Amino acid sequence: MTGKSPSQKDNMERKGSFGNLFSFFSGRKVTLPSDSEDGKAMKINEKLANVIDQSNYISRDLSWLKFNDRVLDQARTPERHLLDRLKFLAITASNLDEFFTIRIGSLYNYLDYGKERVDYSGLREIPFRKALMTAAQQFSRDQRAVFDELKASFKDIDFRFVGLDDLTDDERVKAVDYFDRTIYPMLTPMVYDYTHTFPMLLAKVLIFSVVTQDPSRPVKAGDDDENQRLSFVQIPANLPRFMPFERKDETCFLPIEEIIRQEIKKLYRNVEIDSVNLMRITRNGDFTLEESDDIENDFIDEIKQKIKNRRLGRVVRVEIEPNASEWMVNLLKKRWEIDDYNLFENAQLIDYTSLWQVVRHPEFRDELPTPPAPVPALGMRREKNADIFELMKERDILLHHPYNNFEPVMSLLEQAAEDPNVLAIKLTIYRLAKRSRITEALLKAAENGKHVSVLFEVKARFDEENNIREAQRLQKAGCFVIYGISSYKTHTKLLLVVRSEGSRVVRYAHLSSGNYNEETSKLYTDIGLLTTDEVYTHDISEFFNVITGHSLPNDYQYLITAPRDMRKQLVKLIRAESENARAGLPSGICIKINSLEDQEVIDELYKASQSGVPIRLIVRGICCLRPHRQGLSENITVRSIVGDFLEHTRLFYFHNNDDPKIYGGSADVMVRSFDRRIESLFLLVDKRVKQQAIHLLDYNLRDNVNAYELHEDGVYVKCCANEETDPPFNIQKKFFEVTQKEVMQAKLFVNEKPIEPEPPQPETQPEAAVQAS
Repeated sequence: MTGKSPSQKDNMERKGSFGNLFSFFSGRKVTLPSDSEDGKAMKINEKLANVIDQSNYISRDLSWLKFNDRVLDQARTPERHLLDRLKFLAITASNLDEFFTIRIGSLYNYLDYGKERVDYSGLREIPFRKALMTAAQQFSRDQRAVFDELKASFKDIDFRFVGLDDLTDDERVKAVDYFDRTIYPMLTPMVYDYTHTFPMLLAKVLIFSVVTQDPSRPVKAGDDDENQRLSFVQIPANLPRFMPFERKDETCFLPIEEIIRQEIKKLYRNVEIDSVNLMRITRNGDFTLEESDDIENDFIDEIKQKIKNRRLGRVVRVEIEPNASEWMVNLLKKRWEIDDYNLFENAQLIDYTSLWQVVRHPEFRDELPTPPAPVPALGMRREKNADIFELMKERDILLHHPYNNFEPVMSLLEQAAEDPNVLAIKLTIYRLAKRSRITEALLKAAENGKHVSVLFEVKARFDEENNIREAQRLQKAGCFVIYGISSYKTHTKLLLVVRSEGSRVVRYAHLSSGNYNEETSKLYTDIGLLTTDEVYTHDISEFFNVITGHSLPNDYQYLITAPRDMRKQLVKLIRAESENARAGLPSGICIKINSLEDQEVIDELYKASQSGVPIRLIVRGICCLRPHRQGLSENITVRSIVGDFLEHTRLFYFHNNDDPKIYGGSADVMVRSFDRRIESLFLLVDKRVKQQAIHLLDYNLRDNVNAYELHEDGVYVKCCANEETDPPFNIQKKFFEVTQKEVMQAKLFVNEKPIEPEPPQPETQPEAAVQAS
């Protein structure tokens, strides 16, 4: 890539859709929907924008929308394959669904119950709703613009979306036959009038709102509303969104709502239809759980009830076609207690998540970019039946997924399940694959008489039902299952295998930043550490005793845990860098995380910056810290990397006067991570492993293809490669090409010396021993 691509130029010119808010930020006038007085909306916008801009912190929710805009930017990138761009558009839609379900839902928990809330932007709950919903409206407009752009290019790969008018006579017959045979029997009109209660409409499904004339009432002049009736037809979620038609030279996709729209009169025979409008609603799905003494019964029952309630939560968004019946819209606004901020018009295609059907269509599979094959893990021999226990005893092994595959972790579990010398397996689970080899290995272990302890987090959002089902399977097989800890979510990622080896017992451990999920390990970048080091395994044993019992160890040597003292320990490490900087000693902080939101840690980073500590932050998503502000954060840089893989790795580097302390683990810098979750960070002690972590961070700071830099005004600007002075450096490709020399020469700060690793043992260092981290 040379210079700036069209999407990058556009990104810099518009400075990100939410670089600043409303017209103050975007350079064009935006009218708040519910304000009618001339000029009033613009004054409100400027006032809100000024408050936001003056704050030393960036709003968590506005920052999240900026992150989703960076994902949308992948769909804007012309260098990507068209279907790849379509995939990223679908991802932004799925992200936005969750944002409204949880974040907007959480905001309405304050609004609906009259609770006070002050956002990091400095805004109270009511003006913040205006700011947030206006920004979300702009993002939805940007999505529609991207979809329009993509549609114009579909012909390049011989497919397109069609309407009924584009079908041949034979195709039209097939569409009507599909409606009569398959769709029609599944549809159920639900009327709402003076004799029928308002139906419970499902969230995130397509719904036709149909306005008809009431045949039982005489029409009165000037009183048409009295004769109108409203009914709803939900399109079953188990129907494919598109009906494909394979032609000689192209594949066409017909949205099934167009078939239903044409044939809907079959559901309303001898009734006059005034209007038919497609819509989709999103409900508040944010809920908290009450503590219970009876964990196994009351707790699980409460979760199941909360999952049901999520389907009944208050409406927070309505996606709807333009020019809908005004009478119907007003009725819904009154019924759901919403206003124009909650209405999102879309004349193109409601629900872009349905685009996954097109992306995954068999005709196009070969056209999609093929992800590179994972390289063998460090230290893993080429022999098919390599003994994972022997390999782990040779040295600590740092895995970097997906560049190293997940097989070493699976080998540890599956060999432990079958090995007669293994006595026990202990594991924390947050999210599992749908058809999980993890579960099967644990079931096999229990069947073979091992003691299996599983701390199963059944409160993992949107995975509650799957986790409850899998946990109950394990429990029935004889595993000791712990269903979470009180009001905390167990988010730590730890595995311990206890094995009898002659006269002694050896413990094998895996510590990770990512879930025990073999599917997401192919899509998320994460690190994991395989070790038999007795300090690690002792700390993990103690930590499991804390989680499952009432143990209170005095201290851990290699672990930092939450909610015990993680915030306190991180603040201590930051302050040590500040003290070194003030004393004229080398200092530096480099942190790679998903989200940065905790105000106490942000304030400490501001103080460190003011002390002269160079701070480099790599924050994929939410970042509430404002870099480069005069007198506050001149020494802080923030970048976000968004690409083919979801950047999920968490690493914390502290220069420590040329003796770096580096931690990996499960926690982000968030209030929930420190106060409401069970988390762990683990110190990297092996010199070779530490050097690999430094190399990983160094590459993140050098990326100029997937990276965005955060400016003081809250704008993210895409980093642009230049073939002559700054050739493209794409870490999500480079990590597959890494060499041993690059790893050992990597450094983060000017005064840093690469760590000298211990000399490798020839018999344990095969050709593939160098990994991608």
